[in-house]
Amino acid sequence: MSDQHPENNNTAAFAGLNLDAALLANLEMLNFQTMTPVQALALPEILQGRDLIAQARTGSGKTAAFGLGILQRLNVKHFRVQALVLCPTRELADQVARDIRQLGRQIHNIKVLTLCGGVPFGPQKGSLEHGAHIVVGTPGRIEEHLRKGNLSLQHLTQFVLDEADRMLDMGFGDVIEQIRGYLPAQRQTLLFSATYPENIRQLASKLLKQPVSVEAPELHDDTSIRERYIEINSQADRSDALIWLLQQYQPTSALVFCNTRQSTEEVASKLSAAGFSALPIHGDLEQRDRDVRLVKFTNHSITVLVATDVAARGLDIEALDLVVNYHLPNDPEVHTHRIGRTGRAGQRGIACSLFHSGERHKTELLASMSERQPEQSTAGSPDTQQRGAPPAMITLQIDGGKKHKLRPGDIVGALTGEGGIDGTMIGKISTFDTSTYVAVERNIAGQAVTRLNDRKIKGRKFRARKV
Repeated sequence: MSDQHPENNNTAAFAGLNLDAALLANLEMLNFQTMTPVQALALPEILQGRDLIAQARTGSGKTAAFGLGILQRLNVKHFRVQALVLCPTRELADQVARDIRQLGRQIHNIKVLTLCGGVPFGPQKGSLEHGAHIVVGTPGRIEEHLRKGNLSLQHLTQFVLDEADRMLDMGFGDVIEQIRGYLPAQRQTLLFSATYPENIRQLASKLLKQPVSVEAPELHDDTSIRERYIEINSQADRSDALIWLLQQYQPTSALVFCNTRQSTEEVASKLSAAGFSALPIHGDLEQRDRDVRLVKFTNHSITVLVATDVAARGLDIEALDLVVNYHLPNDPEVHTHRIGRTGRAGQRGIACSLFHSGERHKTELLASMSERQPEQSTAGSPDTQQRGAPPAMITLQIDGGKKHKLRPGDIVGALTGEGGIDGTMIGKISTFDTSTYVAVERNIAGQAVTRLNDRKIKGRKFRARKV
């Protein structure tokens, strides 16, 4: 699960909570024994039924905190929507829904439904007609279903806002206000936010009643992130400096932040020309293209993802070696979000920011707000003879998904059955409505495609190909 790190040394044990026996048994199976700081602070309050404001970043364990709170209170016998979780992006909503399903897998017949934009409206309406216990979605699509009478919150007991600051940054404030009008007066409201600026205070004052506030300490220590400011001579030197950095560090996974959508395209194109496996991601892409690019990055089939801040939100990858600010952000809080994506879960990471003399005032401001002592150096020149190494994995696409009842276990079985490939050569499997993506080691990709095309899965053949 993306937000849970059982290796954290917090001494508070899940077993000490008044959780349902099935939930505790499942946590033990998942090897989640001790709580992260946000879980230790938030869960006792959530289980007491109190409204909560929790300041916690991605990677802190917040999904398990509110997910366990929802599952503990859920009455499975009452087949109606009892909990609603709002997320800023479809990617994060999908991840939250997966995490809740995993946390509740020992409790039978729980239905978790995702309702997000970028996908057809009709099938979602049909799913709502069949009912659900927990709904996870983006504000715009949730409001549309409420307005059209497809979604009823009459029996709602818990309302969660995940990454509330980002939802407001993306302009969802008015939509959340409209959703508020459909909420029952008696409910528990949980608000999770990485930052707590004035607009979040105002939102909280409208939605929550006598909330308890908790602030989770960072999971990073002072040495988990090496932060560097790299000076360049001019704007024109940015791409060469980025290539030089990638040659120096040779990361398995690198996330490069640009301030504009056009820049992501231009930077990714220059990196590809220099031999690096790179793709851009931004808000102008079709949802399908965004999904595939995120899948390829998180399963290590591409090395560099060049992203805008909004497009990278909800990205589920723990072992992120390098973050580069190709452009410095205008907001110091955005800078903190960016560099905090590396050095997570006990890993070490590097965060580099490119700047020229005209931006020195920005670096001084950012450095003054940092808990670390950033290093400063000058960019070197890229080696024109050095090409980027190809990624270790290749992504295969199978033309079948959830609508065809395909599960990850079916794919693994088809690949590893009699005379098949070693299961250790299979990476992450991502299942969507009509497609499934599986990462396999590069050297057996051809064999895997042949095997998938030649064999029946669930009694029928599905076409497979390299993406």
